[in-house]
Amino acid sequence: MLSALKRVLIGRPLKSTELGEQKLNKTKALAILSSDALSSVAYGPEQILLVLMTVGMAAFWYSIPIGIGVLLLLTALILSYRQIIYAYPQGGGAYVVSKENLGKYPGLIAGASLLVDYILTVAVSVSAGTDAITSAFPSLHAYTVPIAVVFVILLTLLNLRGVTESASVLAYPVYLFVLALFVLIGKGLYDMATGAIPQELHTPVGTPVAGIGLFLLLKAFASGSSALTGVEAISNAIPNFRKPAPVNASRTLAAMGILLAVLFSGIVLMAYEYGIAPIAEATVVSQIAEDAFGRNFMYYAIQGTTALILILAANTGYSAFPMLAVNLAKDKFIPRMFTARGDRLGYSNGIIMLGICSILLIVLFGGHTEQLIPLYAVGVFIPFTLSQSGMMRKWLREKPAGWGIKLAINTVGAAISFVVTMMFFLTKFPQVWPVLVFLPVLIWVLLGINRHYGAVGEQLGLSTGEPVEVIEGNVLILPVAGITHVVEQSLSYARSLAASQIIAVYVPFEREEEAAFRDKWSKLHPDVRLVTLHSPYRSIIQPLMKFIDVVDRKAKENHYQVTVIIPQFIPKKGWHNFLHNQTSFYIRTRLLYQKDVIVTTVPYHLKK
Repeated sequence: MLSALKRVLIGRPLKSTELGEQKLNKTKALAILSSDALSSVAYGPEQILLVLMTVGMAAFWYSIPIGIGVLLLLTALILSYRQIIYAYPQGGGAYVVSKENLGKYPGLIAGASLLVDYILTVAVSVSAGTDAITSAFPSLHAYTVPIAVVFVILLTLLNLRGVTESASVLAYPVYLFVLALFVLIGKGLYDMATGAIPQELHTPVGTPVAGIGLFLLLKAFASGSSALTGVEAISNAIPNFRKPAPVNASRTLAAMGILLAVLFSGIVLMAYEYGIAPIAEATVVSQIAEDAFGRNFMYYAIQGTTALILILAANTGYSAFPMLAVNLAKDKFIPRMFTARGDRLGYSNGIIMLGICSILLIVLFGGHTEQLIPLYAVGVFIPFTLSQSGMMRKWLREKPAGWGIKLAINTVGAAISFVVTMMFFLTKFPQVWPVLVFLPVLIWVLLGINRHYGAVGEQLGLSTGEPVEVIEGNVLILPVAGITHVVEQSLSYARSLAASQIIAVYVPFEREEEAAFRDKWSKLHPDVRLVTLHSPYRSIIQPLMKFIDVVDRKAKENHYQVTVIIPQFIPKKGWHNFLHNQTSFYIRTRLLYQKDVIVTTVPYHLKK
């Protein structure tokens, strides 16, 4: 039943030879890898206005020069990540760049930051999309968290079906969103050209405003830079592109940069022209659409596509998180299971883990996007800064042709990214301080995993020179709870091993029970030694463990191996297990940590 349900939800398994068919062309890659960056124009300009609003609506004209500053940072990042794509075509982005050029610990900071950032990508995107839906339909405000959780589950299932299939589905909403915003910006420009927008709606550019200072402008610039989250996703997912992967990834990155620049600058300009002020009941894009078109078909079309792109922007996380997890797992910083491909050739363990963590985050924050965005943004600007710095060191060390220009680009990108990161910590510390706690904790966990893998490899390697113990015989211990078919089958198996000695062990709670069982056993199996361990405290595990310890110590003195054979009946239906005690399971679990004791389970399958 479960396998049939899995086939319906995820699809038929794909052969490893079909991996090439799962690669992305530029059109689909732009849709799923740029959706995060493109969707951020729905809340990036709003973050600028929220900061300027503390001074007054008269300060809204400053959003224009601040927007230009964000575009300059975008240009530096696009040029820089284009260089990263060609320098590191295997993917990995900021983690690989930082690790190879700055060292293990900067690499781990970048990698851990990105892991958290991609979880936040899903949580922020879905929460923002849900906000767009509830802006159009206020009666749904009370159901924000359940709606967001359902969307995460649907996205997780869609991505488990494979990269190509998810891209085919998600491409249409992304391009519809781009088209809808182009129509919105075009309508705004038309209204500007025809004088349909009253000039009193906004303060003229250059008007002096009391209370404006450099610190406030930098704070607004840092907040607006949240629109650049997701720019690094393409450099992380280069292996998902069709050949030649670096060329296709580079062109996709350029297309994303152009679209993002046009849409971001257009929304900033329209918000200024229409005199839009952020309010809790409606997003900035919603207000612009209502002023431009009224509450008609176009308004709902724009709100619908905005909601879709905000929700589907989470797919950038689903594309980049598994690839980053693969790189970290190959370096033995996270469990190796993240390198395994699922039935549909995607890294399904990473996809599932991302979905679970995102749902937990949405529930924890109650789906409030404004609380998540600062964490989201600071989580991506730390890797931005490290990757730019790593590329600077790479050019200074290697000095390839044209390295001076490349160094200048990365220097500008690193400097601006560092300023933005610091501004987040200085101006939004009450919201971003958790980064200073969970990031070191996460890095400590990653290092602990790495130490474990190192210790395992050291102990399992034949180069250790550890001698293999010679085994001259085998002692079999067979715990029995009665004389049944499962015990008889286990005993038959034990006899087939030609062991030096077979010991059946019975743990009675009453003396009368002990005597009755001894009498019955001696008649049926007089050739097999029976040991009874009376347990006045009604514990089976403790006396059995003590007996195995004693036998194991004596066996080792004579170079004998102790093997415990556990009889276990298997119910026909899985739920029947809840109707029986799990003594055999508990015994097996305890013995797994019993040094040098081999555990064998003999299953007996019930037929009804």
